[in-house]
Order: sequence, then structure tokens, then C-alpha cells
Amino acid sequence: MILFETVRWKNFLSTGNQYTEVDFTKHHTNLIIGTNGAGKSTVLDALTFSLFGKPFRKINKPQLINSTNEKDCKVEVCFSINNTDWKIVRGIKPNVFEIWRNGSVMDQFASAVDQQKWLEQNVIKMNYKSFTQIVILGSSAFVPFMQLSTNNRREVIEDLLDIKIFSTMNSLLKEKLRDQKDNVKVLTLKKESLMDKVEMQETFIGELENRGKQNIKDKESSIQKLLNEENNLMNDNVKLTEELDDFENLLNVHVGATEKLRTLGNLKGKISNKVSTITKEHKFFTENTVCPTCGQDIEETFRINKITDAQNKAKELQSGYKELEEAINKEEERERQFLHLSKEITSLTHGISKNNTKVSGCQRQVRDLESEIQRITDQLANRNIEDEKLESFKDNLRKTYDELAKRKDTINYYDFSYSLLKDGGVKSKIIKKYLPLINQQVNRYLQMMDFYINFTLDEEFNETVQSPIHEDFSYASFSEGEKMRIDLALLFTWREVARMKNSVNTNLLIMDEVFDSSLDGFGTDEFMKIIRFVIKDANIFVISHKTDLHDKFENVIRFEKVKGFSSMASGL
Repeated sequence: MILFETVRWKNFLSTGNQYTEVDFTKHHTNLIIGTNGAGKSTVLDALTFSLFGKPFRKINKPQLINSTNEKDCKVEVCFSINNTDWKIVRGIKPNVFEIWRNGSVMDQFASAVDQQKWLEQNVIKMNYKSFTQIVILGSSAFVPFMQLSTNNRREVIEDLLDIKIFSTMNSLLKEKLRDQKDNVKVLTLKKESLMDKVEMQETFIGELENRGKQNIKDKESSIQKLLNEENNLMNDNVKLTEELDDFENLLNVHVGATEKLRTLGNLKGKISNKVSTITKEHKFFTENTVCPTCGQDIEETFRINKITDAQNKAKELQSGYKELEEAINKEEERERQFLHLSKEITSLTHGISKNNTKVSGCQRQVRDLESEIQRITDQLANRNIEDEKLESFKDNLRKTYDELAKRKDTINYYDFSYSLLKDGGVKSKIIKKYLPLINQQVNRYLQMMDFYINFTLDEEFNETVQSPIHEDFSYASFSEGEKMRIDLALLFTWREVARMKNSVNTNLLIMDEVFDSSLDGFGTDEFMKIIRFVIKDANIFVISHKTDLHDKFENVIRFEKVKGFSSMASGL
């Protein structure tokens, strides 16, 4: 568990040359108040800047330095993990990035980027994105979990479940696998080249020894046969092209069948939905004489009219449905003809392409034979030199085969490992294991806030939302207040998962202006019950403009601006 203790800063934003310090450990519930511009949200920027080198709000780094003093900007955060004390120090003008462990500063890394990466992966075990999902809920720069992309949602979950190492391993393995496959391609080309050389050299030596000049005549005869074959293939292509033109003309008759069939299918679905709706309405008014919601009697004439209307509409839809079925059958037949003709065209195209390949092969063989004739003529007396050349080719070929076998074994191993480490492998099984618990906790917190919906995340982290009185809908369809309840429920759930995993568990929870716009009075009371009696393992800091919340918190911290500088005072 990360136990955050203090954060302090000076010459940071509107704060002057005297340190402002916030103690995270004294009180369970803390309210931070102040007028606009007083500096109450600076604690968020100071905390994220010290840990990740960037503020919570969208502020450029040069703008973080106090505009009056213009130097010696410094932020420090202290925390402990498993009896190890840590302190992170950041500064601007001069630039400072120090990591302290048990009172001693650690050796600097070669680059600040590497040092930051080490801090996130080995100490706090969170990146900025995960930190803002577990520790901070803000109203301005914060992006709620449900508004993140699928990849970013996965990144947060992987951090929570401490399985991001699998992604890192997978990326490294993917790079190695790509290198090995590239090497295999090179070696395969080398092997094929050597095989060709061995074959050609053996043939050449045999010709020199056994056939000599006779081979030249044989090759000339082979050339003529190849030329004849080439001519026959080209004539065959003429016939195939004529057939292809005929089929393409027929195909044009059936173009558009698939698209029309899709349109009719969509219409069929809409009619089916209407039938289903009418059926439900007919069943409701047939089976109910009293409204199940309000308990009032349903007026009989109204009920009978509804039943009759539903029956009439059902008849009309059934008639239209039958006509639609006939149209669909017709278009399906056109589509079958289209597919049949497409297959025939593909077959003819393949035949032409195959013939062209054979023609190219004939031409290549003709060129090769002509070259061989010339080589036989020129090198008929050079047998010893050719034997040595052949042995050299064979030796290189054996070595290439051995290297290829080793590379392919390595690729098989990498492929197997890669399949385990990718999103659908080990990580997916771990995530699937925790999803029921995650969904259970989210709905538990929603019910605590009197928000009675069934909120479910699937393995791709897409939501399904159901309620007793509505059909399925999404996060985006809710009001801002309802979205805030979902965001809070997810925040509390991520903290619960982090606590169970003990990888990114922390004592700190900061919420910026959650009461100011999105939560009504009722929601505020329910939320306070949660943070008082459920979120017991956290020191909670709420930043707010509201002036009527003081009695709800154990401690109140007030920020004010005096002579252009922000300062902090305890109490009201």
C-alpha cells in the first residue's frame, strides 16, 4: 500500500516563496475551500507534478512557475511503501528531479524519461492515467473511465490487476518475433538461391561430362517446345477472355442484389420489432385490468380499444411481412446467381492468371536454357573448377538449412509465448475472473447512492446499463448528475480492486468540485455516508466552492490569496 504523507510546494502557480504543506494523514474527511483563484486546486497540480512531471490541469510547464518570483519552483511529496520511506522532489529554474529512499537520494538515471519510467513501474506502480482513476476525481481536466478509449480503459484495468507486465513482455516478444521472421525470410531466399545454384551446377557438370554438345541440341529442342507451349497458352487465354467477358455481362444484371437484400432484411427486422412491441402491448392489456405501476384501474373501453388496435395492426404487419418475405426470396435468388457468376469469373480469372504465370515460366526457362547453352559452349573444358564450385554451394546450403531449422524452432517458441501474452490469452482470463466482482462492486456503490440500475462491463470494457423501467441504454444517455454517480461508483470500485490486489492500493482520495455542479443535496448526503462508513481506509480531500458543507467534514482547509500570493489556513 502507498501511504501518502505530505505534499508541499513553493513558487508554484500562485504560491510564493514560503512552503505550503498539506498533511494527508491527520483526518479521514477533509474539505478544501476558497474563492476562485485562491489556490485550492493547487494541491492536485502539485501532487501529480511531483509524481509524474505534469500538473492535473492543462497547464504548460513554464506556467507552473510563480509569475512574480520566476524561479526556485519546487514541489515535494512524501510517502511510504512497506516500511520504505520515499520522497520525490521536482523543481523548475533550476530543473530538479530527485528520488529519495529512506533519507538518501538515489543515483540519477541517464535520462529523466528513464527515471520517470522506473518510478512508475517499480515504486508507485501506476502511470498518470491510472493515478487519476484511483486517487483523483476532478471536474475539469479529469477524463472519467467511461469516457476513455477501449485501449486506455484496458491500460487502467491492467494497472489495477498488476498484469501490465504481460503487455510489456508481449511488446518485447513481438519485436523479437518480427526480427526472427525477417531473418527466416532472408535465409529462405538464400536457401532457394543456393538450391538453384546446386541444381544448375550439377546439371552443368553432367552436361559437361556426359552430353556436351548433344545437350546443346536438346536444349534447343526444349526451347522450341517451350515456345510452342507459350503459344498454346496464349491462344487458350484468348478463349478464356471471351468467356470472361460473357460472364461479366451476365453479372451486371444481378449487381445490387446483396445491397437490396440487406435493405429488405433491415426492413424485416423493423417489422419484427413492431410485431414484438404490438404483441407485448396486446398481452399487457389482455392480462391487466389494473396498472401494475400506479395501482389504478384501467378504463375498460380504453383497454378493449388497445387490444383491438393491437390486433388490427398485427394483421396489417403480417400481410406486409408476407410480401416482404416474397421480395426477400426473389433477391436471395438474384444473390445466388450473382455469387455463382462471381465464382465462375474468379475461376476464369484464376485460369488466365495461371496461364500467364506459365507463360512467364516458359519465357524464363527459355532465357535460362539460352544462358546454359552459352555457358556449356564457353566452359566445356573447365570441369575441375566447376566441381569445386559445386562443393562450395552444397556446404553453404547445409549451413543454411541448419540455421533455418534453429530460427524456425525459435519462432515456434515465440509464437506460443505470444499467444499466451496477447490480450486474448492470460490477461483475458485474469480480467474475466475479476469482472463479476468489479460489476458487483459498481452496482453496490450505485445502490448506496440510491441509483437503482444494473451497470455491467464486459471483457472489452463496454458498458451495458439496464433499469426496471427502461430498455438497455448507455452511459452517454444519462444526465451529468447520474454520470457523476457512475464515475464515483467506478472510482470506489477501482480503489477496492487495488486494495485487494495490494499493488496500487493507496490511502489517498481527492475529489475536485464533485459537489458543486453534478450532485444534488440528496446525492451529497448519500455520498457522505459512503466516504464516512464505507471508504474507511482512505484520507479523503474534497475541493469545493460550497459554503454549507463544513459540518459534514472532520477538517476544513481554507485557501486565500493575500497580496497576490495563495496561502493556506486551517479552519473556517
